[in-house]
Amino acid sequence: MKITHNNNELNIKHVGKKVTLRGWVSRRRDLGGLIFVDLRDRFGLTQLTFRPEDHAYKLASTLKNEYVIHISGTVVERESKNPNIETGDIEVIVDALKILNEANNPPIAISYDDNAHEDTRLKYRYLDLRRPESQKYIIARSRITQLVREALLNRGFYELETPTLGKSTPEGARDFIIPSRLYHGQYYALPQSPQIYKQLYMVSGFERYFQMAKCYRDEDLRSDRQLEFTQVDIEASFVTREDVLELVEYVLSHTFMGYKNHEIELPIKRITYQEAMDKYGSDKPDARFELLLETPDLSAFDIPFFEGKHIRMLHVRNASHLTRRELDNLTSEAKKNHSDGLAFLKYQDGRLSGSLSKFIEVEKLSKIVDLKDEDLLLFSFSNNFEKASTGLGVVRKEVAKMLHLIDENKYAFLWVVDFPLFEYSETENRYVARHHAFTSPQNVSDLDNLDKVLANSYDIVLNGYELGGGSIRIHNSKLQNRIFEILGLDDETIEKRFGFLVEALKYGTPPHGGLALGLDRLVMLLTNTTNIRDVIAFPKTQSARDLMMGAPDYVDPEQEKELGIKR
Repeated sequence: MKITHNNNELNIKHVGKKVTLRGWVSRRRDLGGLIFVDLRDRFGLTQLTFRPEDHAYKLASTLKNEYVIHISGTVVERESKNPNIETGDIEVIVDALKILNEANNPPIAISYDDNAHEDTRLKYRYLDLRRPESQKYIIARSRITQLVREALLNRGFYELETPTLGKSTPEGARDFIIPSRLYHGQYYALPQSPQIYKQLYMVSGFERYFQMAKCYRDEDLRSDRQLEFTQVDIEASFVTREDVLELVEYVLSHTFMGYKNHEIELPIKRITYQEAMDKYGSDKPDARFELLLETPDLSAFDIPFFEGKHIRMLHVRNASHLTRRELDNLTSEAKKNHSDGLAFLKYQDGRLSGSLSKFIEVEKLSKIVDLKDEDLLLFSFSNNFEKASTGLGVVRKEVAKMLHLIDENKYAFLWVVDFPLFEYSETENRYVARHHAFTSPQNVSDLDNLDKVLANSYDIVLNGYELGGGSIRIHNSKLQNRIFEILGLDDETIEKRFGFLVEALKYGTPPHGGLALGLDRLVMLLTNTTNIRDVIAFPKTQSARDLMMGAPDYVDPEQEKELGIKR
């Protein structure tokens, strides 16, 4: 029998109506004369009542949690109403019940207040996804995805696809590679991004492309990163940086208004990469709070372990109460993020204490720093400016959390622009691309000074997360070859890895550029969770395992033999 309503629709206006419902038994309560069942579907709950005189009563006494049932009955007004659910004013007196499927006792509770360990929930993810809290995230993802798609279609973009079996062209992270059965010793690679393919769409004349692209990177995981993730991948021809930034601002504005009824202040503020590092110690600054890094002049003091180092300082008001243990934890965070260490001073009752107090006099310091009672000064140091800044940038965020400086209801967008095109890798002893090898320089003549040349690239940042990044691409084959050569690639390597792209650029390629937004992170931020696994239907654990499927796993030796793989 066809259902008449979902489980969030019935209210006092439906009293007296005959209805048909279906769903899962969320809870059964047997009161020794009446049986109450909370019936759940993806929309909500409806209370069912079974009376002893009704035909369905005996069968209802056999119901258990997560049984799938189909019922018909009559809507009546509840004597004891429940204001916490949409259907709390009514209940359904059941006259017909059919059990569509039975269920074992589930290993996790299908409820809002389930406190099962995350590994258990991920092992039984198909049950975890029945929980209203989990469904909320996935349904939100669907809505947000549609809003992004709608915005791009409004601007005349085609939704196109790119292959997932391609060639290994390292882009900064390790590739996932797939052995070929037909060509032993040769491999396909899963795309870290559709970068080259989308550029080839521009060569092909489609001019405006996007897709919800699956991307794969074999890298260490964290709370906002997965091995496989989804990008809103965007590329357009005949565009400048201004065109791309305006487009992305429109997409984000449309999405935030459609999902949260939140108006983004446009245009989004821009800061340079250098300013981001100077002020925030991060190329993805959290601008929700004003706590900025400084570079103090400590030349008046003889501090041995600062000699020859870059010193960055964080001046924190009303923070001298932080304990030694808390400061040690901050030191660990600074060191984990490339700083050599973290020194500190507390200023209380006109006196200094802390690891630098024996080197610094209050009178001299007060001429450099505007000291106030209860101040805490934190100093990060390294022989490299970026390392000293990055270490203190992480400390800045941790201190803000400790002192409750962050407005959790605020959305602070920033564009970070003017990144270096190259950075020198001490481990590889050569220059590497800061973004990727297909990013155009702002000025070609600057290529004579690799430490100074700026990239025509841009990142969109939200609340301390990189929401997306992109660039204006190289569309000239000679310039592309020159960039490859600067990166240390010889002619043979260029031809082997990228020959098809260099060749394609010779056939009238238009200027083009684009950006990729991280869909998972966008949904994570819009739904106010800090765990990216919440917004992915079937995620991997922090240790890169799929506990539900049992992956990765060994394969049959015969299959390995067929693929030419020796264990």
